[in-house]
Amino acid sequence: MSLDRRAIDRLVDLADVLAGAWSARARASTTPGCERALLRLAGVNGLDRNGRPLAWSVVDRYLTGRPERLPGGILSAFAVAALEYEAPPQDLALDVSAGTVDLGLEAELLAHPDRRADAEAEIARWAVAALDRIDANRTARRELVDVLGDPAQPWIAATVTEPEADDALVEARSLVAAGADLVRVDVPAGRELHDRLQAVGIELEPWHARPDARRRLRDPDDVAPAGSQRGLGRLREALDEAAAERRSFVRIGTSAPPLAAPEQAVVAAFERIDVIEADAMADIVDGIDPDRALADHAFAQRLTARAGGIVLAGAGPLVVGPDFARGTPSSAAILAGRALALQLVGVAMARANGVPAAQIVVGAIPPWVADAREPTLQAIAGVALRRRLFPDYSLAFDEPPLGTASAAAWPFLVSASLPAAGIPSAGGTALVIARSSRGSDAARIGSLRAAVRIGMAATGALAPPTLSGVSAEHADLILHAARDTLDRLANEGWRSVVGDAPAAVGVRGLGAGAVAERTDTFDPLAVRAPA
Repeated sequence: MSLDRRAIDRLVDLADVLAGAWSARARASTTPGCERALLRLAGVNGLDRNGRPLAWSVVDRYLTGRPERLPGGILSAFAVAALEYEAPPQDLALDVSAGTVDLGLEAELLAHPDRRADAEAEIARWAVAALDRIDANRTARRELVDVLGDPAQPWIAATVTEPEADDALVEARSLVAAGADLVRVDVPAGRELHDRLQAVGIELEPWHARPDARRRLRDPDDVAPAGSQRGLGRLREALDEAAAERRSFVRIGTSAPPLAAPEQAVVAAFERIDVIEADAMADIVDGIDPDRALADHAFAQRLTARAGGIVLAGAGPLVVGPDFARGTPSSAAILAGRALALQLVGVAMARANGVPAAQIVVGAIPPWVADAREPTLQAIAGVALRRRLFPDYSLAFDEPPLGTASAAAWPFLVSASLPAAGIPSAGGTALVIARSSRGSDAARIGSLRAAVRIGMAATGALAPPTLSGVSAEHADLILHAARDTLDRLANEGWRSVVGDAPAAVGVRGLGAGAVAERTDTFDPLAVRAPA
């Protein structure tokens, strides 16, 4: 492999420079998602009297038609109203969502210095309570791992497919019984994403339970999505019991759609979720306004760092915008290089926002590689590159979406690629993720574990692998394409990546205008140092 250390360091340094500039701006910004997350930290949860997410309802009522209120945030107005009415956050939120209390009028009290000081003291009290809960959960995770024992890495992860919480509990227990070390849950799309897509003529299928769900529950009003805060809280309790029975800790992972990262982080911190799939770069390529995506993820990463959760950074999105502008498709190596460049920026952003390397797991293979002409050679080259670029990070092998022509070959692709990942002193392979169960859970998980066992055995039996031939050439091309992508990002901005290609969500710049530099400098996440 002809790549030298200087070329690798130069690529990492360029990604760090871009991430440093963008993350500083992102941390100084706020969005409706950040404001909803702050309300959740203050104790607002559940639904309003019309069945809508309560935090969304409060923020929507405060900001709709008044975008100039966003820079100052909602929390100060909410706190001064709580003091005025002597109401706990949940009760006040219900009154605001119903229109009984107008936070805009209450915010006028903040013009008085003493009232603002009282409001900030109240916010600090809420923040201390929230951070105490988060710190307690972090300690509880550590103690449970000590008591139950941690399964050996790589962990085998399996995805829950049932949409309703009680059904998901049954499925999750069966996955653990079949040998899963981590249970993955998809979080439903939030109300903001629904509304923004609907405004541009795109209907998003809403979450709904199975028709018989209400009949099967003792409390028909207790139907909840598996990925909701209620659903995840139940799942955490059930999997702790399953872990005690098998004498080995079981993790939970969540994956949320765009515009939901801040709230996903709060729910994860409160319900002791262990792994969060969050990728600002993929959100941007999929159509989210870059400033909005970066601000949302900066908030989420700061909170996840505090909670001790693991951030799973994807292997990089499929970037075809430049190809649309040029009118010709790019080679597999160029596509892989673009993905690698954005992955480098995404990981650097997480580090800049306070997430240590020990809490970041890096995707090893982009999902479309399984359908490439020579997937094994391309996968090995990509994994070897990531091991050199991310020597202190663990890797994750994430199954491509169902329906790909080579999905059946994916376990074999993992097995063949593991020797390229090596076994560094800090890092290794942390996760092998099945997106869904096909057939018997036990058979599916067993086949993945066998593939991993064979790949790890080959890794231990060989000297550090050296790429040659086609794989080495492919790695060189990937590296050059990654450098070109980062150069273009630095000189031309995000348009050099997204171009005019169709977005996955159907529209470009989604969420633009719903991000602002924060003028309220009081930081609830900094009121107390981490435990």
